[in-house]
Amino acid sequence: MSATGINLLKVSSPKIKMLHISWFAFFLTFLVWFNHAPLIGFIKEAFDLSTQQVKALLILNVALTIPARIVIGMLVDRFGPRYVYAGLLWATGILCAAFALSQSYEQLALFRFMMGFVGAGFVIGIRLVGEWFPAQEVGVAEGIYGGWGNFGSAASAMLLPTLAFMFGGDDGWRYALLITALMAFLYGFVFYKVARDTPKGSTYFKPKKSGGLQVSNKKDLYFYLAMNIPMYIALAVLTWKLSPENLGLLGDVASTIIYVGLFALFLFQTKHIFHANDEHLAAPVPEMQQYKFKQVAILQLAYFVTFGSELAVVSMLPLYFLDTFEGLDAVTAGLLASGFAFMNLVARPGGGWLSDKFGRRKTLSILICGLAVGYALLSQIESSWWIPLAVIATMACSFFVQAGEGAVFAMVPLVKRSMTGQIAGMTGAYGNVGAVIFLTVLSFVDYSTFFMVIAGCAVFIFIAVQFLEEPAGHVAEINDDGTVALIKVD
Repeated sequence: MSATGINLLKVSSPKIKMLHISWFAFFLTFLVWFNHAPLIGFIKEAFDLSTQQVKALLILNVALTIPARIVIGMLVDRFGPRYVYAGLLWATGILCAAFALSQSYEQLALFRFMMGFVGAGFVIGIRLVGEWFPAQEVGVAEGIYGGWGNFGSAASAMLLPTLAFMFGGDDGWRYALLITALMAFLYGFVFYKVARDTPKGSTYFKPKKSGGLQVSNKKDLYFYLAMNIPMYIALAVLTWKLSPENLGLLGDVASTIIYVGLFALFLFQTKHIFHANDEHLAAPVPEMQQYKFKQVAILQLAYFVTFGSELAVVSMLPLYFLDTFEGLDAVTAGLLASGFAFMNLVARPGGGWLSDKFGRRKTLSILICGLAVGYALLSQIESSWWIPLAVIATMACSFFVQAGEGAVFAMVPLVKRSMTGQIAGMTGAYGNVGAVIFLTVLSFVDYSTFFMVIAGCAVFIFIAVQFLEEPAGHVAEINDDGTVALIKVD
């Protein structure tokens, strides 16, 4: 890391201190967001849940994160990371405690759905880290933030089943969850006290209007609106999955209300997007302030298949190992499954470093190719496989998945500084769209087909990545006094 100018041991450096403060906040939100997956066996037994009810919980966990990341992206651009992250950590602790104390499946489903908001924490740190690190270091810095933070899901898989057994009794799993809730809540105060939005003397650029991304021309405006549609389709698919025709968790009236609400929300968002751009596009945008929305769209698609597949696989992998290999218990299956998320420690920073050094498009193309091959390999795993070999295959696939995530967010902060939160939120939301779609596919097919579907999606997205353009030169932002600030992006 020192070769890139990032010495992680130099905590006296303000930017290194902020990086550590940020990734640990993300680590705690991910620890809490996925603390149910390794304990799902305990929860299933405690509430006598069916397999379909368990799958519904997995889907609910990632559903609300789709709109939440959009909302959080807007909030962080407007109010700054310090206030927004501290508030989210406090909410995380409260929601997790409510889930741990649930007394019925309906309560479990409600609070798991609400905890999807916790997954939006990732967006906040992307803007914060982007403020503190220059373009030649931002890829590896964002990779460390994302990779070490994502390790929270592996920490859940490795630690929480053992912790539940240590507490013992019927409520051991509840105590394990409550500990993670307390950690997140208390860290909210630490983050509020220590974090700062920008280095001393730097300007925190904000968009001129809130409510939607400001684009550079009318063609990009319609492209932007079109890219919002899959997010609503994913939420509609989730509603259908929970409707009487499938799991029956929602009634006919509730399902209809949600469908109508989603359509109304789409119209509401569309109105605000036009409002955010009406004055902005009344005259041609100065060339130095322009950016191409296709950059955002391609990054969204890349995150769909990278982070989307990671969320889906992390959610199902403990159960997958239990079902595939006879004789495994919940603790062992959780430990084996943790290998997928464990790679975050090195893979995501590695993807960011490769992007900084060898180029954004080239790196992302290679990593998505590796992802496709990796999932094709996982589709071939059977009960006859040697378990260590299956774990190695899982970790190899995971490297390309998470390095790809690092490569995506090595570029996000370089598109348009004042709207980094919104761009990160939109890109992150597509990761959750992927998770909902892939988990819905899993509810209809076997494990092998599930992995092949992801591999197939990766092939198409590889083609899209070939249209990505390398950031070059400077992007322009306008100071409050009307002067122009140039930010180097290569």
